[in-house]
Amino acid sequence: MENIYGIEYSKPEVVLIQDTGIGVAESAARTCYDSFSASENEVIKNIETQMPDENMCNEINNIENSELLDNLAWTYFHHSILEHANLSFLIRGTSRAVLQEHARHRIQAISVRSTRYTMSGVINAYVASLGDKEFFIQKVLGFDMFVTSNEDYNRIEIGAMFDKLTYQKKTQENFYEISVAKSSLNLVDEFKNDSQGLFDALQNGKKKRNVGDAFKHIISDNVKVDMVVTFNLRSLKNYFTLRDSGAAFFQIRWLAQEMIKVTPKKYLDLIIKK
Repeated sequence: MENIYGIEYSKPEVVLIQDTGIGVAESAARTCYDSFSASENEVIKNIETQMPDENMCNEINNIENSELLDNLAWTYFHHSILEHANLSFLIRGTSRAVLQEHARHRIQAISVRSTRYTMSGVINAYVASLGDKEFFIQKVLGFDMFVTSNEDYNRIEIGAMFDKLTYQKKTQENFYEISVAKSSLNLVDEFKNDSQGLFDALQNGKKKRNVGDAFKHIISDNVKVDMVVTFNLRSLKNYFTLRDSGAAFFQIRWLAQEMIKVTPKKYLDLIIKK
């Protein structure tokens, strides 16, 4: 936990789930200069006289050091060859606010937990609350869906969600039809005096497809998101330079720092000044 501006925040978790190695980047650079024979890596030298087979490709992908890449990165600033190395990170527990910051980094592949498909629990809690705000707050607190950790503050967030949904219920004639799956509509009448029973029945029933389409407006940038991001090494250099900086938004700085922790040294040596 970290206390920032009087609010406690949880930090994200990061795992490196895939990296392609630096060998392809050296192969690309050697192709530019036709200098395979000058490599300290024997498998790269062999590319000059033969096309790589499967075993050679495996060796290339397992290369740990490259003097040429180091020179190109730090002496000649020829960074385009770093685009041939890619790293993929699984990120859990960052915020929607960080997601917006990520969108400013153009060259990345990003797949994010969808609010369109993953809000059914929240909506089920509201439908099951039968107007009982405290019931709703307690259920949503159990979802651990915010990066903020102060329960008093999160109760305010959840209370605002309840108020927005109550307003929408008053203004939307077919509120239940957009809230729960058609096969679960009968449960609203069946458990009309039993909030817990209705909640359990809705949770165990068929989920409403795209339920978030009607309710995205109720959540804030404080909500946690999970995502997988893939950067080429040149873009990752830019990301770490900008986001592991005191000038960066503190939540994305935390994320960049966690990503750095799980990035192997062979990559960091090429993108972070020693």
